[in-house]
Amino acid sequence: MIKKIIGIIWKKITPGVRLKIIRLTQQKFTVSVAAIVTNEKGEVLLLDHVLRPFSNWGIPGGFIEAGEQPEKAVSREIREETGLELKNIRLLRVRTANRHVEILFRAEATGEARVKSREINAAAWFRVENMPEELNQKQKSDILELLESRQNNRVD
Repeated sequence: MIKKIIGIIWKKITPGVRLKIIRLTQQKFTVSVAAIVTNEKGEVLLLDHVLRPFSNWGIPGGFIEAGEQPEKAVSREIREETGLELKNIRLLRVRTANRHVEILFRAEATGEARVKSREINAAAWFRVENMPEELNQKQKSDILELLESRQNNRVD
């Protein structure tokens, strides 16, 4: 009976009030996008990030802006940070870590990566065997898994 009454009240209040109630009662999340970007030589783009804790080197990415679609956000972030344009963008996975949602893509780019953001110290293409040792192990594992799947022509 109480559920029915709550349902009736919920349907009668305005959408704006419903949204305020939802925002007050639900946990907030941050959402970021990142991409494993490869070039025509099979090298992986890594960035030396100013603000990255532990290891500075990592895959490129950043936060989604309000109203922005994830695929557009990853393209924008990489263009802003390196000047590179992405192609063949594909979703790899979505995962949560506490109150953060991370959307990981794979993509291809050609050209020279240049530092175009004060958030970045350096941008470089790396062969798998020459990736920085301090690279986050989860990111390294993701990169190796992606490149292995391409060599074996597996469908993602």
